[in-house]
Amino acid sequence: MEVTITKTDDKNMVVLNGRIDTTNADQFMADVQPLMQPDAGDVEIDCSEMSYTSSQGLRVFLMLQKSVMARQKKMVLKNMKPQVKEVFDITGFSNIITIQ
Repeated sequence: MEVTITKTDDKNMVVLNGRIDTTNADQFMADVQPLMQPDAGDVEIDCSEMSYTSSQGLRVFLMLQKSVMARQKKMVLKNMKPQVKEVFDITGFSNIITIQ
């Protein structure tokens, strides 16, 4: 899993590449931790190169979403592959997180 974060004004652009699973979910959490800080802005995540997420990855997405909502900011996941979107749909996460 590779996470690239670029900050512009009040928006954080995140690009995910690879799989999020039990072996790297803690690193994924550490990578996105700055996006949970009180002064962090909106979050836009490009999932076009994310091939899989486990329940640990979903947990990180949920924690990030809760943090963003608490600050009255927005988070959106974009360009998600159908097999990854299916995981979000089955678990109900697509009702919690905006996916475009």
